[in-house]
Amino acid sequence: MATPISLAFLRYVLLFLLCPLCSLKKGHTVAANETTKSYFRNVNVNSLFPSSVCDHSNKVLNKASSLKVVSKYGPCTVTGDPKTFPSAAEILRRDQLRVKSIRAKHSMNSSTTGVFNEMKTTVPTTHFGGGYAVTVGLGTPKKDFSLLFDTGSDLTWTQCEPCSGGCFPQNDEKFDPTKSTSYKNLSCSSEPCKSIGKESAQGCSSSNSCLYGVKYGTGYTVGFLATETLTITPSDVFENFVIGCGERNGGSFSGTAGLLGLGRSPVALPSQTSSTYKNLFSYCLPASSSSTGHLSFGGGVSQAAKFTPITSKIPELYGLDVSGISVGGRKLPIDPSVFRTAGTIIDSGTTLTYLPSTAHSALSSAFQEMMTNYTLTKGTSDLQPCYDFSKHANDNITIPRISIFFEGGVEVDIDDSGILIPANGLEEVCLAFTDNGNDKDLAIFGNVQQKTYEVVYDVAKGMVGFAPGGC
Repeated sequence: MATPISLAFLRYVLLFLLCPLCSLKKGHTVAANETTKSYFRNVNVNSLFPSSVCDHSNKVLNKASSLKVVSKYGPCTVTGDPKTFPSAAEILRRDQLRVKSIRAKHSMNSSTTGVFNEMKTTVPTTHFGGGYAVTVGLGTPKKDFSLLFDTGSDLTWTQCEPCSGGCFPQNDEKFDPTKSTSYKNLSCSSEPCKSIGKESAQGCSSSNSCLYGVKYGTGYTVGFLATETLTITPSDVFENFVIGCGERNGGSFSGTAGLLGLGRSPVALPSQTSSTYKNLFSYCLPASSSSTGHLSFGGGVSQAAKFTPITSKIPELYGLDVSGISVGGRKLPIDPSVFRTAGTIIDSGTTLTYLPSTAHSALSSAFQEMMTNYTLTKGTSDLQPCYDFSKHANDNITIPRISIFFEGGVEVDIDDSGILIPANGLEEVCLAFTDNGNDKDLAIFGNVQQKTYEVVYDVAKGMVGFAPGGC
C-alpha cells in the first residue's frame, strides 16, 4: 500500500513549481512566506559599523598597475581624522549637492561663463561628495599626493603654490611647480586649452598661459592648465600629462590635495593614458571604511565579470540601462520605462543610490514586507524605511537580498554593506537607497551599492562590468 502524500509536501511542491510566476502578478510585492532562505542573509548588527583598526589586507587580481584605495573617513584614511565619521544627514547633504551638479552637467544647464568673476567674489565653501582616495606621484623629482578619484570628473588637478587665491587645508605639502623640472604651463592656443573650454571656464593670462575654472556643486578650482609627469607606479610614468594647477580652490576635500579625473572626456586620465592602459580601468571599494580596496589600470579582466553596455544617451557620463530590481529573489513589478525616462549613471563619488520615485516606492514596500520582525521607526525625509535595532546589539538580523539588473541580464547582488546605513546608531538604521522625488530626474547607482565588486570600465569597448568578490 502506497504511503499517503502529506498536505505539507504538496504545498511545498506547488510553491516550488509556481513561485517563478509569483512576481508576475500585477501590483504584487513579495511576502516572506513566498521566498526561500537563500534569498535572505544573516547580518551581524555590529558589522554595519566600521572597526577602529584598519585591515590592510587586499587582493588584487593580477594587476601590476594598481593603487591602494582608502576611504577618506575611518582608520585607514591617510588624510583625515581616523576617528571622524560624517552623520547620515551630512552624507545626504553632500550627496545632494553632488547630485545637483551631476544633473546640471547632464542637462547642460550649468554655465561656466563668468566663473572667474564668481571666484573673485564670495563662493560658499561646501563639500565635495566623493569618498575614496589614492596616492599618485607628480613632478620631477616625484612627490606623492593623495587625490580623490572620481568617475564623474574629467580634469586631474592638485592645489599649487603659491595659492595666491586661497586653498583648502590638505595634509600633503602643496605642489610647487617651480621645484619640478617637468612642469610647463600650456598656452591658450594649445589643443588641451581649447578642449577644456567645453567642460570648464577657460581664459588667458597676461603671459598667454591657459587658465581653467571648474565649479562643482560642492567646491571649485581655478588655476593654470599645464603638463606634468604623472607617476602611477614606478614602471608606469606618463610625461606631458595634462593637469590643473589650482591656485584658488574651495571646499572641504578631507585633507586630500585634489582630484584624479576618471571621466569620459579627452582630458580625463583614461583617455590620456590610453596608449598604455587601452582605456581600461577598474576599482573595488571595500565593504567598510576600516578596509582597503584598489584602483587598477589596464591588465587582465576577471573572468567572473559580467558586462553591460555604456549607453550613448549620456555621452558625458557613464550611463547604464537599468532593467529591474529584485528583493528577496523576486523581481519587482516596475515598468522598464520608469528607468528609461531619464536614464541612470554609475558614479564613484555619489554615496547612495538615487532611484526614480516609482522604483523606490516598490523597493521600499517590498523591503518592509520582508522586515516585519523588526521595529519600524519614523525615519527621515530622505531615508525610508528605517528600523530600530538597539535590542539586537551583538545579534544577527535577517535581511532580504537586493539585486539591481542591467541590460544584458547582468545582475548585481548588493553586498550586505550596501543594503543598510546607520542614520542614528542602532536606533535608526535605514535602507541605503533614496528617492529622486520624481521619475524624470537622472538616477544614480552610488558607491555604497558597488562595494566589494570589481567594477570594470572598458571604455574602449563601451562596457562596464561587475565581478563579485573583488576585495
